[in-house]
Amino acid sequence: MNVIVIGPRGKMGKLIIQAAAQREDMILVGGVAPKGRDYVGKDLGQAAMLGENLGKLVYDDLEEIIEDCDVIIDFSTRETSMNVLDAARRHKKALVCGTTGFSEEERNKFVQAAGEIPILYAANTSRMVNVMRKLLETAVRLLPEADVEILEMHDQWKIDAPSGTSRELGEAMAKALGKEWEKIAVFGREGAFPREKGTMGYHSLRAGNIPSSHTVFLGGMGERLEITHHSYNWECFARGACDCAAFLEGKPAGYYTIEDVIQL
Repeated sequence: MNVIVIGPRGKMGKLIIQAAAQREDMILVGGVAPKGRDYVGKDLGQAAMLGENLGKLVYDDLEEIIEDCDVIIDFSTRETSMNVLDAARRHKKALVCGTTGFSEEERNKFVQAAGEIPILYAANTSRMVNVMRKLLETAVRLLPEADVEILEMHDQWKIDAPSGTSRELGEAMAKALGKEWEKIAVFGREGAFPREKGTMGYHSLRAGNIPSSHTVFLGGMGERLEITHHSYNWECFARGACDCAAFLEGKPAGYYTIEDVIQL
C-alpha cells in the first residue's frame, strides 16, 4: 500500500518512515512537513535521517501528493491533525492518527469522519501497552475497592498532560467499573487534599528525553498492586503505527482502534 507520513522529521514521523521503509507491504510516496522547514523538497530518507535516499520527496502541502496514497499516517500536532483529517475526508483516504491532546469536540470529528473513510485512532500503538490496558480492566473488576492512581512520565517536549495513553488506560478502567472517566479523574494534588473514595488520580512527570512510562497503582489496605509499562525508545510505537496502517488496507469506512489490529 502507498503511504504518506506527516511530520517526517518529528520524533515519531522519522521512526515511522524508517519502519515503513523496511516493510515489503508498504511504499512511501512522500512526507509532509510544516511550511518553511529547510528539508522541504529534499529526499524523504534524508529528512528522516535514514542515511540513504528513498527516491521520494518532502512536501509542505498534503494536497500535492494525497491522491498518490492509500493511507496517511499522522503523529503530529492537534492543529495539523485536524487539517489532515479534513483532507483525508475530502479525498476519501484512510487515516491512522496517533496525535493526542484533542478536545472532545475534535475527537468527535474523527468519529463523524469515520462514516465516510476508514479511520484508526490510537493514542498508543504499542502492543504491550494495549495488553496492559486489558490487564487493568481485569484487575479493577476483581479489585473494585482499590484506590487507583496513575503516574506517567514523558520527555520534556511532551505537550499534553495527562498523556493520551494514561487517559485511555483510565477510560478503560472506568468503563470496567461502570463509571464515567470525566467524573472520577483527579489531576494532581496540592495542599489539604484528602483522597475522595472512588476517584482516579493522575500525576504527570516531564523530564529529559524519557520516551514513555506508565504505572498504575491499585492501592489496598496493607498491600498494593502495580502494573507498569516502560518504553526504551519510540520504535515500538512506530512499528505499531505501520501495523495499524496495514490493517486498514481494503477496510470499509469505519472507526477502528488498536484492539482491532491486535485482536484483544
